[in-house]
Amino acid sequence: MAIGGPVRTKNLTARWLTEAFQPPVVVSIQLLISSLPEPGFPGTVGYGALAALFVCVLPLFLLLILVRRGKVTDHHVSDRKQRAPVLLMALGCIALGLLVLSAVGAPQSVVAMVLAVVGGVAVLAAVSPFWKMSGHAAAISCSAVVAVLMLGAAWAPLLLLVPAVGWSRVVLRAHSVAQVVAGSLFGGLVMAGIWWLLKGWLVG
Repeated sequence: MAIGGPVRTKNLTARWLTEAFQPPVVVSIQLLISSLPEPGFPGTVGYGALAALFVCVLPLFLLLILVRRGKVTDHHVSDRKQRAPVLLMALGCIALGLLVLSAVGAPQSVVAMVLAVVGGVAVLAAVSPFWKMSGHAAAISCSAVVAVLMLGAAWAPLLLLVPAVGWSRVVLRAHSVAQVVAGSLFGGLVMAGIWWLLKGWLVG
């Protein structure tokens, strides 16, 4: 009984972190603030919301339909074999979103952020048939690094979320330590790096 309490608390904490900082939530917030470098912010947040609709909300809605129909195990797509088709579906939604964003004249900073997400999703889709790299870790690492680069060093404590979310995925046995570390490095270095380069090229 004495052991059950701490174990239950650890599992509940891990579950809360996993749900609160799942990729659709984290990336949506990232997209909402993506227009911050543009003149007129926060009036330009609507473009970020439109991007989030196609990048996060629509793919999640379609995923939940697949889960309800029994085509996918759960909304975290725990089965590695199911990940590539789901991620390809997400890429289709994002491609449609890019067309819409282009049509409405969305700020280039928003487009840069969406393209960085595209790069991440594409790599995860390619790797998924062979290895289950953590999408949670990639999303929170990319978002935290981008936030610090965009908002300044005062936001560096956000980086503490990276090991916290990674820990939750390991505790819940959704990923190995190596898969979490790989996801964190990929998100923080590659995805955030893509955003940084595109930001300088498109916005600058």
